Amino acid sequence: MNSHQERVRIGITMGDPGGIGPEIIVKSLAETGVYEKIIPVLYGDPEVFRQTAHLVQWHGHIKVIENAREAVGELGVLDVVATSNVGHPMDYGKVSAKAGDMAVKAIMAVIEAAKNQDIAAINTAPINKEAVRKAGYHYPGHTEMLAELFCADHVVTMFVVENLRVFFLTRHHPLKEAIALLTIDRVYEGIEQGIRYLQNLGFSEPCLAVAALNPHGGENGLIGSEEHDILAPAVSKAQAAGLSVVGPVPADAVFYQARQGRYTGVLSLYHDQGHIATKTLDFNGTVSVTLGLPVIRTSVDHGTAFDIAGKGVADAHGQSEALRVCSELARLTRLTT
Repeated sequence: MNSHQERVRIGITMGDPGGIGPEIIVKSLAETGVYEKIIPVLYGDPEVFRQTAHLVQWHGHIKVIENAREAVGELGVLDVVATSNVGHPMDYGKVSAKAGDMAVKAIMAVIEAAKNQDIAAINTAPINKEAVRKAGYHYPGHTEMLAELFCADHVVTMFVVENLRVFFLTRHHPLKEAIALLTIDRVYEGIEQGIRYLQNLGFSEPCLAVAALNPHGGENGLIGSEEHDILAPAVSKAQAAGLSVVGPVPADAVFYQARQGRYTGVLSLYHDQGHIATKTLDFNGTVSVTLGLPVIRTSVDHGTAFDIAGKGVADAHGQSEALRVCSELARLTRLTT
C-alpha cells in the first residue's frame, strides 16, 4: 500500500439517508483495491452507516472520528465524522425533511473540512431536492449549494466516462429556454472555460469540440440557423484568440469522435444532449465533476433511487468510478498548481 502522503484524502458525504447513497458508499469501500489510492472520510450519521452495513452484510468496523486527519484508511474500517445522530433506523424510500437536513449538514461539514485543508477532494452521494426544500434550505441542488458555500464565482460541470469528457453550456433549463440562451458571447465563454479547465487538469494542448444544435449541423441553414448565426461565429472568435476548438460538429458524431480521441472534450449545448451520450455509453459509470471550486468534487450521475432503497441491490459501480476519478483529478490539479 502507498504511504498516506501519496494517497488522496477524500471527504465523502452520505447523501439522503433514505436513498441508496449510504449503500453504494459502503459497497464501494468494501472493494480491496480502493485504499491503495485514497483515504476515505465519511461525513454523515454513524447509525445510518451501521444500518447500511447490516443491510449489505458488511462486517467491518465503523469508527467515529472528530477530524478527517484522524482517518487512516484501512480495508474493513469506515472512518466517519458524525454530522448528525438520528438515533433510530431510517425509513427508506421516503421524502423526509429530517433526511434532507441530515444530508445538507453532511455537505456543510465536508465543505468546512475542505476549507481547513483537512481533505483534498470531495465526493457526494445523491440528495433529494424535495427533501432539502422540506428541510428549509433554498438550494436547488448540490452544485449550487457548493458554489454558494465555497463563495465560488463560477462553477462548471464536466461528465467523465472512460476517456470522454463533456462540458455543459446550459443545464437545468427547458429545451426552448436553453436554445434561447445561446449567444455568441455565451458559447465563446463556454469554449474558453472548457479549455482552461482541461489545461488545469493537466492537458497541455487540449482540443475542444462544440456540438451542433440542429440535425446534420444545420445543413448550411436548411435545418436551422443557430450553427451559422451563433455557433460558428463563436468558434471563429475563439480560434482568433488562439484557442484550439472546432465545430460546430454534428451531435450524432461528435461524442463518438471524442471517445476515439479526436477531441479532448466536447461542449454540449443543453442537458440531455450530453447526458444521453454519456449515459448510453455507461449509465452507472458516468461521473459528474464540478470544476471551479477550491477542490475537485465528483458524484455519481444518478439520484437517490428511492424505489430500490433498503433492498441491498444498488449498483455501486458508479460510486467506485466517482472515487477513482476524484482521486485522479485531485492528483492532476495538485501537480499543475
